[in-house]
Amino acid sequence: MSQRFVADVGGTNIRLARVTESGVTDIKKYMCEEFASIDLAIAQYFSDMPEVSFSEGCIAIACPVLGDKVEMTNHSWAFSQNALKAQLKLDALFVINDFTAVAHSLPVLSSEQVVQVGEGTAIENGNIAVFGPGTGLGVEHITMTDSGWQTLDGEGGHVDFAPVDETDIVVWRHLQATFSRASAEEVMSGRGILNIYTALANHAKKPVEFNEPAQITEAALAGTCAIAEAALHQFCRIMGSFAGNLALNMATTGGIFIGGGIANRFPKFIKNSDFRARFEAKGQMKHYVKDIPTYLIAEPDHGLLGAAAYLNQNTAS
Repeated sequence: MSQRFVADVGGTNIRLARVTESGVTDIKKYMCEEFASIDLAIAQYFSDMPEVSFSEGCIAIACPVLGDKVEMTNHSWAFSQNALKAQLKLDALFVINDFTAVAHSLPVLSSEQVVQVGEGTAIENGNIAVFGPGTGLGVEHITMTDSGWQTLDGEGGHVDFAPVDETDIVVWRHLQATFSRASAEEVMSGRGILNIYTALANHAKKPVEFNEPAQITEAALAGTCAIAEAALHQFCRIMGSFAGNLALNMATTGGIFIGGGIANRFPKFIKNSDFRARFEAKGQMKHYVKDIPTYLIAEPDHGLLGAAAYLNQNTAS
Protein backbone atom coordinates (compact mmCIF):
# COMPACT_ATOMS: atom_id res chain seq x y z
CA MET A 1 0.00 0.00 0.00
CA SER A 2 1.36 3.39 -0.98
CA GLN A 3 2.15 5.69 1.94
CA ARG A 4 3.35 9.21 2.70
CA PHE A 5 6.32 10.21 4.85
CA VAL A 6 7.57 13.35 6.55
CA ALA A 7 11.06 14.35 7.68
CA ASP A 8 12.23 16.98 10.16
CA VAL A 9 15.86 17.87 9.41
CA GLY A 10 18.00 19.88 11.82
CA GLY A 11 21.71 20.52 11.94
CA THR A 12 22.23 17.46 14.15
CA ASN A 13 19.37 15.00 13.63
CA ILE A 14 16.94 13.89 10.97
CA ARG A 15 13.62 12.50 12.20
CA LEU A 16 11.30 10.65 9.87
CA ALA A 17 7.79 9.29 10.23
CA ARG A 18 4.92 7.76 8.30
CA VAL A 19 1.80 9.90 7.96
CA THR A 20 -1.51 8.41 9.11
CA GLU A 21 -5.07 9.77 9.25
CA SER A 22 -4.61 10.59 12.94
CA GLY A 23 -1.08 12.02 12.83
CA VAL A 24 2.32 10.36 12.47
CA THR A 25 3.74 6.99 13.44
CA ASP A 26 6.85 4.81 13.01
CA ILE A 27 9.13 7.69 14.05
CA LYS A 28 12.85 7.07 13.65
CA LYS A 29 15.78 9.39 14.33
CA TYR A 30 19.21 9.31 12.70
CA MET A 31 22.33 11.43 13.16
CA CYS A 32 22.92 13.60 10.10
CA GLU A 33 26.68 13.14 10.35
CA GLU A 34 26.25 9.41 9.70
CA PHE A 35 25.13 10.07 6.10
CA ALA A 36 26.98 11.86 3.32
CA SER A 37 23.73 13.16 1.80
CA ILE A 38 20.06 13.46 2.67
CA ASP A 39 18.93 10.89 0.11
CA LEU A 40 21.00 8.24 1.90
CA ALA A 41 19.35 9.08 5.23
CA ILE A 42 15.85 8.89 3.74
CA ALA A 43 16.75 5.69 1.89
CA GLN A 44 17.81 4.23 5.25
CA TYR A 45 14.35 4.98 6.64
CA PHE A 46 12.72 3.39 3.61
CA SER A 47 14.96 0.35 4.13
CA ASP A 48 13.96 0.19 7.77
CA MET A 49 10.30 0.14 6.66
CA PRO A 50 10.44 -2.62 4.00
CA GLU A 51 6.72 -3.38 4.16
CA VAL A 52 5.82 0.20 3.14
CA SER A 53 6.01 1.81 -0.29
CA PHE A 54 6.23 5.60 -0.10
CA SER A 55 4.85 7.78 -2.91
CA GLU A 56 4.65 11.26 -1.35
CA GLY A 57 6.68 13.17 1.22
CA CYS A 58 7.34 16.46 2.90
CA ILE A 59 10.76 17.47 4.21
CA ALA A 60 11.01 20.26 6.79
CA ILE A 61 14.61 21.44 6.82
CA ALA A 62 16.67 23.96 8.82
CA CYS A 63 17.62 26.40 6.05
CA PRO A 64 16.03 28.79 3.56
CA VAL A 65 14.03 27.08 0.82
CA LEU A 66 13.98 29.54 -2.06
CA GLY A 67 14.19 27.35 -5.15
CA ASP A 68 15.12 23.92 -6.44
CA LYS A 69 18.60 23.96 -4.84
CA VAL A 70 18.55 23.55 -1.06
CA GLU A 71 21.69 24.09 1.04
CA MET A 72 21.66 23.61 4.80
CA THR A 73 22.89 26.45 7.00
CA ASN A 74 24.35 24.39 9.86
CA HIS A 75 25.25 21.19 8.01
CA SER A 76 26.92 20.16 4.77
CA TRP A 77 23.90 18.61 3.05
CA ALA A 78 22.82 20.21 -0.23
CA PHE A 79 20.46 18.83 -2.86
CA SER A 80 18.15 19.50 -5.79
CA GLN A 81 14.48 19.02 -4.93
CA ASN A 82 13.73 17.65 -8.39
CA ALA A 83 16.68 15.26 -8.32
CA LEU A 84 15.80 14.04 -4.83
CA LYS A 85 12.20 13.39 -5.89
CA ALA A 86 13.48 11.32 -8.80
CA GLN A 87 16.06 9.48 -6.66
CA LEU A 88 13.40 8.49 -4.14
CA LYS A 89 10.90 7.62 -6.91
CA LEU A 90 8.17 9.82 -5.46
CA ASP A 91 5.03 11.15 -7.11
CA ALA A 92 5.14 14.30 -4.96
CA LEU A 93 7.77 15.90 -2.75
CA PHE A 94 7.47 19.15 -0.77
CA VAL A 95 10.49 20.78 0.84
CA ILE A 96 9.76 23.53 3.37
CA ASN A 97 11.65 25.46 6.01
CA ASP A 98 11.62 23.62 9.33
CA PHE A 99 9.86 26.49 11.05
CA THR A 100 7.21 26.57 8.36
CA ALA A 101 6.43 23.06 9.59
CA VAL A 102 6.59 24.14 13.23
CA ALA A 103 4.15 26.96 12.49
CA HIS A 104 1.74 24.57 10.78
CA SER A 105 1.80 22.37 13.89
CA LEU A 106 0.49 25.13 16.16
CA PRO A 107 -3.17 24.96 15.08
CA VAL A 108 -3.21 21.19 15.69
CA LEU A 109 -1.48 21.20 19.11
CA SER A 110 -3.70 20.65 22.16
CA SER A 111 -3.39 22.41 25.52
CA GLU A 112 -1.70 19.26 26.83
CA GLN A 113 1.08 19.70 24.28
CA VAL A 114 2.12 23.19 25.39
CA VAL A 115 3.19 24.84 28.67
CA GLN A 116 2.14 28.44 29.24
CA VAL A 117 4.71 30.80 30.74
CA GLY A 118 3.16 33.77 32.52
CA GLU A 119 -0.21 35.39 31.92
CA GLY A 120 -2.10 36.22 28.76
CA THR A 121 -4.96 34.79 26.72
CA ALA A 122 -4.81 33.93 23.04
CA ILE A 123 -7.30 35.49 20.66
CA GLU A 124 -8.77 32.95 18.25
CA ASN A 125 -7.23 33.19 14.77
CA GLY A 126 -4.85 35.91 15.97
CA ASN A 127 -1.38 36.19 14.43
CA ILE A 128 1.15 33.75 15.90
CA ALA A 129 4.95 33.69 16.03
CA VAL A 130 7.19 30.78 16.91
CA PHE A 131 10.93 30.62 17.49
CA GLY A 132 13.14 27.75 18.49
CA PRO A 133 16.65 27.64 19.89
CA GLY A 134 18.36 24.45 18.71
CA THR A 135 21.47 23.89 16.64
CA GLY A 136 20.52 27.27 15.17
CA LEU A 137 17.58 29.62 15.72
CA GLY A 138 14.42 29.25 13.65
CA VAL A 139 11.71 31.91 13.49
CA GLU A 140 8.33 31.84 11.75
CA HIS A 141 5.04 33.74 11.69
CA ILE A 142 1.61 32.36 10.77
CA THR A 143 -1.52 34.35 9.99
CA MET A 144 -5.11 33.49 9.18
CA THR A 145 -6.25 34.29 5.63
CA ASP A 146 -9.43 33.72 3.65
CA SER A 147 -7.98 30.40 2.49
CA GLY A 148 -6.74 29.27 5.92
CA TRP A 149 -3.47 29.56 7.82
CA GLN A 150 -0.58 31.04 5.86
CA THR A 151 3.02 31.03 7.04
CA LEU A 152 5.33 33.98 6.47
CA ASP A 153 8.84 32.72 5.88
CA GLY A 154 11.99 34.56 6.86
CA GLU A 155 15.37 34.25 8.53
CA GLY A 156 14.58 35.98 11.82
CA GLY A 157 17.20 33.96 13.65
CA HIS A 158 19.90 36.00 11.92
CA VAL A 159 18.74 39.46 12.95
CA ASP A 160 21.03 41.55 15.14
CA PHE A 161 21.19 40.77 18.85
CA ALA A 162 19.95 43.86 20.70
CA PRO A 163 21.35 44.10 24.25
CA VAL A 164 18.90 45.29 26.90
CA ASP A 165 20.86 45.26 30.19
CA GLU A 166 24.50 45.48 31.29
CA THR A 167 24.98 41.70 31.17
CA ASP A 168 23.65 41.63 27.62
CA ILE A 169 26.27 44.25 26.75
CA VAL A 170 29.03 42.00 28.13
CA VAL A 171 27.75 39.19 25.90
CA TRP A 172 27.39 41.53 22.91
CA ARG A 173 30.99 42.71 23.25
CA HIS A 174 32.22 39.12 23.39
CA LEU A 175 30.29 38.26 20.21
CA GLN A 176 31.59 41.36 18.41
CA ALA A 177 35.16 40.51 19.35
CA THR A 178 34.78 36.86 18.36
CA PHE A 179 32.58 36.99 15.24
CA SER A 180 32.63 40.70 14.21
CA ARG A 181 28.84 40.59 14.47
CA ALA A 182 26.37 39.79 17.22
CA SER A 183 23.34 37.93 15.84
CA ALA A 184 20.34 36.49 17.65
CA GLU A 185 21.37 32.95 16.71
CA GLU A 186 24.69 33.38 18.53
CA VAL A 187 22.86 33.84 21.85
CA MET A 188 19.72 31.71 21.32
CA SER A 189 20.99 28.29 20.30
CA GLY A 190 23.15 25.54 21.74
CA ARG A 191 26.30 27.45 20.91
CA GLY A 192 24.51 30.57 22.15
CA ILE A 193 24.42 29.14 25.68
CA LEU A 194 28.14 28.43 25.35
CA ASN A 195 28.78 31.96 24.04
CA ILE A 196 26.91 33.54 26.95
CA TYR A 197 28.71 31.33 29.48
CA THR A 198 32.13 32.06 27.95
CA ALA A 199 31.44 35.81 27.90
CA LEU A 200 30.39 35.85 31.57
CA ALA A 201 33.32 33.68 32.66
CA ASN A 202 35.83 35.88 30.84
CA HIS A 203 34.24 39.04 32.23
CA ALA A 204 34.43 37.64 35.78
CA LYS A 205 38.02 36.50 35.12
CA LYS A 206 37.00 32.93 35.93
CA PRO A 207 38.23 29.82 34.11
CA VAL A 208 36.04 28.52 31.29
CA GLU A 209 35.31 25.06 32.70
CA PHE A 210 32.78 23.84 30.14
CA ASN A 211 32.90 23.56 26.37
CA GLU A 212 29.52 21.93 25.69
CA PRO A 213 26.08 23.55 26.11
CA ALA A 214 24.71 20.44 27.83
CA GLN A 215 27.43 20.69 30.51
CA ILE A 216 26.50 24.31 31.19
CA THR A 217 22.78 23.54 31.38
CA GLU A 218 23.38 20.56 33.68
CA ALA A 219 25.58 22.61 36.04
CA ALA A 220 23.07 25.47 36.04
CA LEU A 221 20.12 23.24 36.86
CA ALA A 222 22.12 21.45 39.58
CA GLY A 223 23.29 24.75 41.04
CA THR A 224 26.92 23.60 41.01
CA CYS A 225 28.36 26.53 39.02
CA ALA A 226 27.37 30.15 39.57
CA ILE A 227 28.61 31.25 36.14
CA ALA A 228 26.65 28.49 34.40
CA GLU A 229 23.53 29.40 36.36
CA ALA A 230 23.96 33.08 35.49
CA ALA A 231 24.41 32.12 31.83
CA LEU A 232 21.18 30.11 31.73
CA HIS A 233 19.28 32.91 33.46
CA GLN A 234 20.61 35.37 30.86
CA PHE A 235 19.66 32.98 28.09
CA CYS A 236 16.07 33.07 29.39
CA ARG A 237 16.10 36.87 29.67
CA ILE A 238 17.36 37.21 26.11
CA MET A 239 14.65 34.84 24.88
CA GLY A 240 12.05 36.95 26.68
CA SER A 241 13.21 40.17 25.03
CA PHE A 242 13.32 38.49 21.63
CA ALA A 243 9.82 37.04 22.09
CA GLY A 244 8.53 40.48 23.05
CA ASN A 245 10.06 41.94 19.88
CA LEU A 246 8.25 39.32 17.79
CA ALA A 247 4.99 40.22 19.53
CA LEU A 248 5.52 43.90 18.69
CA ASN A 249 6.49 43.16 15.09
CA MET A 250 3.23 41.48 14.12
CA ALA A 251 0.62 41.92 16.88
CA THR A 252 0.78 38.23 17.75
CA THR A 253 -2.49 38.09 19.67
CA GLY A 254 -2.61 34.34 19.04
CA GLY A 255 0.53 33.90 21.13
CA ILE A 256 4.27 33.40 20.96
CA PHE A 257 5.46 29.79 20.97
CA ILE A 258 8.95 28.46 21.75
CA GLY A 259 10.00 25.25 20.02
CA GLY A 260 13.38 23.83 19.16
CA GLY A 261 15.39 21.23 21.00
CA ILE A 262 16.66 23.25 23.96
CA ALA A 263 14.01 25.21 25.87
CA ASN A 264 11.73 22.27 26.61
CA ARG A 265 14.56 20.60 28.53
CA PHE A 266 14.14 23.01 31.43
CA PRO A 267 10.55 24.35 31.41
CA LYS A 268 10.43 24.88 35.20
CA PHE A 269 13.62 26.97 35.08
CA ILE A 270 12.14 29.15 32.32
CA LYS A 271 8.86 29.61 34.20
CA ASN A 272 10.81 30.73 37.29
CA SER A 273 13.18 32.98 35.30
CA ASP A 274 12.85 36.58 34.14
CA PHE A 275 11.65 35.41 30.72
CA ARG A 276 8.15 36.81 31.06
CA ALA A 277 9.34 39.98 32.80
CA ARG A 278 11.67 40.73 29.89
CA PHE A 279 8.89 39.84 27.43
CA GLU A 280 6.71 42.57 28.94
CA ALA A 281 9.53 45.09 29.51
CA LYS A 282 8.68 47.22 26.49
CA GLY A 283 8.33 50.61 28.18
CA GLN A 284 5.34 52.53 26.93
CA MET A 285 4.34 49.50 24.83
CA LYS A 286 4.05 47.14 27.81
CA HIS A 287 0.26 47.35 27.56
CA TYR A 288 0.54 46.13 23.95
CA VAL A 289 2.20 42.82 24.89
CA LYS A 290 1.07 42.08 28.45
CA ASP A 291 -2.09 40.18 27.37
CA ILE A 292 -0.26 38.14 24.70
CA PRO A 293 0.39 34.60 25.97
CA THR A 294 3.73 32.81 25.68
CA TYR A 295 4.07 29.05 25.48
CA LEU A 296 6.69 26.31 25.43
CA ILE A 297 5.94 23.56 22.95
CA ALA A 298 6.10 20.36 25.00
CA GLU A 299 5.28 18.02 22.11
CA PRO A 300 8.61 16.58 20.90
CA ASP A 301 7.25 15.65 17.47
CA HIS A 302 5.75 19.04 16.60
CA GLY A 303 7.98 19.44 13.55
CA LEU A 304 6.79 16.15 12.11
CA LEU A 305 3.17 16.98 12.95
CA GLY A 306 3.51 20.31 11.18
CA ALA A 307 5.10 18.73 8.11
CA ALA A 308 2.22 16.24 8.04
CA ALA A 309 -0.32 19.09 8.33
CA TYR A 310 1.39 20.88 5.44
CA LEU A 311 1.45 17.70 3.36
CA ASN A 312 -2.23 17.03 4.06
CA GLN A 313 -3.16 20.61 3.12
CA ASN A 314 -1.25 20.47 -0.15
CA THR A 315 -2.28 17.00 -1.29
CA ALA A 316 -5.96 17.25 -0.35
CA SER A 317 -8.16 16.42 -3.29
